[in-house]
Amino acid sequence: MTHPAAPERASSLSMIITLGGVAMLSGLLVVLTWQLTLAPIQENQRIMIEKAIFQVIPGAQQRRSYRLTDTGLEQFDPKVTKAKKTDLKFYAAYNNEGQLKGIAAEAAAQGYADMVRLLYGYDPDCQCIRGFSIIKMTETPGLGDKILTDAAFLANFDALDARLSDDKKSLKNAIVTVKHGSKKNLWEIDAISGATITSKAVGKAINQGAEKLLPKLSPYIEELSQLQTLPTSQAEAKQ
Repeated sequence: MTHPAAPERASSLSMIITLGGVAMLSGLLVVLTWQLTLAPIQENQRIMIEKAIFQVIPGAQQRRSYRLTDTGLEQFDPKVTKAKKTDLKFYAAYNNEGQLKGIAAEAAAQGYADMVRLLYGYDPDCQCIRGFSIIKMTETPGLGDKILTDAAFLANFDALDARLSDDKKSLKNAIVTVKHGSKKNLWEIDAISGATITSKAVGKAINQGAEKLLPKLSPYIEELSQLQTLPTSQAEAKQ
């Protein structure tokens, strides 16, 4: 008497075990790859951000990293300590004489293809945004990336109004991106024709970032401005 189904069942079980082993091995390799590449990626991103600081703050030669926590203003070293998600992280940039030249902070908003992550520079003297630098973007080449090359668009950030309201609790005027050619106010960004969504993402990111940071930063501007010297151990020089 024969049992033809037994070899088939054994073959199926063997296949399931094999596939399970391959899946486990693949998962292990993915996790190991992620763990091995995470630190270099984070370090490259940190270096990119620090270079961007000196691009968005004219005249800056050195910088310090700060965060605003529930207990107030705190300096920290991003190479050693990670800011918590609830902290407001920013960079204070100085010239070689220790004069505060501006504040740089990260911001992000949804673009056409993905999130547009940027670093913007804030000048406390004029209460305005002096520039921005893209940290990460996957917008359409030749269209969305015009925000980095279009001279008229970049001119919006010569002195983009970011003044606070009289009670210092919010921006006096929301920073908005308007249709190309319709800009009338200093807090408006003239969009690029054909790249309106990406233009709006830049405006939205800066507005949300400034609205969140600047009111809480305002009480500490004088304290940050009074720093006269920057010891090498506490400051990162321009590369």
